[in-house]
Amino acid sequence: MSSGASRRPAAPDSEQPKRHADGELLGIGAAAACAGVSERALRYYQQLGLITPAGCTQGGLRRYSQADLERVAWIRQLQSLLGLSLDEIGVVLRTDDRLTQLRLAYYRGSISDAGRRELISESQALLQEVRQTLKAKRTAIDTFLADLDGRIQRTDELLAQLEEPAGKPS
Repeated sequence: MSSGASRRPAAPDSEQPKRHADGELLGIGAAAACAGVSERALRYYQQLGLITPAGCTQGGLRRYSQADLERVAWIRQLQSLLGLSLDEIGVVLRTDDRLTQLRLAYYRGSISDAGRRELISESQALLQEVRQTLKAKRTAIDTFLADLDGRIQRTDELLAQLEEPAGKPS
């Protein structure tokens, strides 16, 4: 928790969240402050299915774990670094969640070789789907950059024309 966060009085026992092994659970205000987003953003991410708070008090107040905050940080990176929309981020997150499930099933070793092949094939299909999403995004960025380069070249040409001596024909 940041040192600037205000501390509220402890909630009554009926409002105390269940603790998780990964550490202290934060209320929505403290979690939003730590994650660098608004409370509204956290609620919206939950509404879209991008995050699920680690816990809830008996009174229904959301509680967020360190893993939840890391997921929010990842969402923000996917937005800012890759320019993905929240829908595209949902695909990436659901794919990653499913891949985690598949890895666990694979390494538990309680499935046949045929079952393992199916898990690997599903993993590959999911990874290809994310790759296609990112490839489409890159194509759109490349197209935008090409247009921008064309505009820059035209403005360079206009500047060059303006810098020519007035007596010279163009």
